[in-house]
Amino acid sequence: MLYVYVSSAAIAAAVTRRADPVSASLDLANYLPYLVNRLGSALVASMTADALAEHHLSIDMWRVLAVLSYRGTQRQIDLVTMTSVEASTMSRLVTRLVRMGLVSRRRSATSSREVVIELTAKGSALVARLIPIAQRLEEAASAGISDKDIALVKRTLRRMYENMAAKAVDGRVRPASDVERIGSASRKTLSANR
Repeated sequence: MLYVYVSSAAIAAAVTRRADPVSASLDLANYLPYLVNRLGSALVASMTADALAEHHLSIDMWRVLAVLSYRGTQRQIDLVTMTSVEASTMSRLVTRLVRMGLVSRRRSATSSREVVIELTAKGSALVARLIPIAQRLEEAASAGISDKDIALVKRTLRRMYENMAAKAVDGRVRPASDVERIGSASRKTLSANR
């Protein structure tokens, strides 16, 4: 058995270095927010170049179409939560998607104050062509990683998002109603995928 002696002075110096913001350092290549952003940026760039640009779609528009394809008709406010797109941006996106003939927008049958969004036949056909491209992109990104590890990464990322949504409430970054919707949707998804 190997024993390593570390002096109390060395421990104190390490603790001081960690606590002292002036001498603190950050290994960006090992910093989670950077790694997540780096991967996300690469995935978005690839999806845009490989599939979305030729159809004049942004990544946010793709998210709306994908959610509608998977979950069916949705209230516009629910799309905000499901896609992480701001409400004002969502309104503009939906207007553009309506003009492109990919979705329809109408008042809800249950509340005249609510707007519901639905894929059109043209939108459904386009999503059906784009989904295999998105799936191949996910497969390329996860090459060499076991299904079990990919499932763990997805669960972990969902949980981390939920943590940040809760932190946003504590830090008063976002209204509680927004976080509750996000947290509720995240918890349902997280529970379904455990």
